[in-house]
Amino acid sequence: MYYPMYFDPTYFLVLIGVVVCMLASARVNSTYAKYDRVRNHAGITGAAAAEQILRQAGIYDVRIERVSGKLSDHYDPSKKVVRLSDSTYGSTSVAALGVAAHECGHVIQHANNYAPLTIRGALVPVANFGSGMAWPLIIIGLFIQGNMSSFLINMGIALFSAAVLFQIVTLPVEFNASSRALKILGNSGLLYDEEVRQARKVLTAAALTYVASAASAILQLLRLIILTGGRRGNDE
Repeated sequence: MYYPMYFDPTYFLVLIGVVVCMLASARVNSTYAKYDRVRNHAGITGAAAAEQILRQAGIYDVRIERVSGKLSDHYDPSKKVVRLSDSTYGSTSVAALGVAAHECGHVIQHANNYAPLTIRGALVPVANFGSGMAWPLIIIGLFIQGNMSSFLINMGIALFSAAVLFQIVTLPVEFNASSRALKILGNSGLLYDEEVRQARKVLTAAALTYVASAASAILQLLRLIILTGGRRGNDE
């Protein structure tokens, strides 16, 4: 098949990943915006809900802090602090409670030594190193000859694979945290049944961003394998 000069057909894999991530991001933003306008029946803020959830779970050594930004909420297990964004911390919306409860779900996972969370934590340094070093090694490997070329390319792909594995392991961690959050919100009476269903839509949309990121990473890995496959075969 003929392709114009410098045209790389595998770049379609990257474009697919970009489009999927953009669609997922748009979905979570629109869904959050919709239910950010719905006030929970108790008028409780995201921060207060998080405090209540942690206390009910018997967890007293985790702080709740405010962090700037929108949807920048996260749990830092190394410092035992839940950081809630401006859009969550003081908000009384159904969306805010869903996000706050989700982060508390991560705290409970940590307290219970949830295996996928432990595995993901162990992969963090490897994934960070792999994502930063993979392309330089591959590019260097493409510019040199001999066995060292294949070694560097294979090493780069292995490192990038570690970053992809991190994305895949993240999926059950996030899904489980959302499942815990929705169960807690319903059982504790923080949200009524209809409000729980609304919070579920917010967390489901948020989960799609992790699915999109994992799919994008897998597509990039596939592209790397395709692009370097011929070169590695020629060097063998």
